[in-house]
Amino acid sequence: MRRFNLHRAALSAGGDASGCGARYAEIGSAIGGEHLGGTLFELAPGQHARPYHWEAGQEEWLWVLQGTPSVRTPDGERQLRAGDMVCFPAGTAGAHEVTNAGTQSARIVMLSDRALPNAIVFPDSDEFAVRLTADEPSLRLRRSTAAP
Repeated sequence: MRRFNLHRAALSAGGDASGCGARYAEIGSAIGGEHLGGTLFELAPGQHARPYHWEAGQEEWLWVLQGTPSVRTPDGERQLRAGDMVCFPAGTAGAHEVTNAGTQSARIVMLSDRALPNAIVFPDSDEFAVRLTADEPSLRLRRSTAAP
């Protein structure tokens, strides 16, 4: 049995210009998961876990371990606190972005199934990503330049 500890996990540095520089650790692959995946994120104040997006083929769950992150959805923005769990269904209704607007670090776990193929849409940047198999990397494209 493989084990992952949420409190003692070694986190990898993230980073990009959009504020999505959260440190993270992949949970699913660490414990040998095939059908479920998960990522532990540590968000410094002002950081996002990922850009605003929705997934065509995968449901995602958010579990707040520490801090008071806020979640942007099609219904607006809400602040969460330690112990809260929310579900983002597949499709446009599940669009979300998790941001740490607080003054202390926040730790969250994002869980999802690993259904493939999957498409992820990023409405703010007019991009989408497609992943067909587990052996291939995602292909990311700008929606306005994609062939009809």
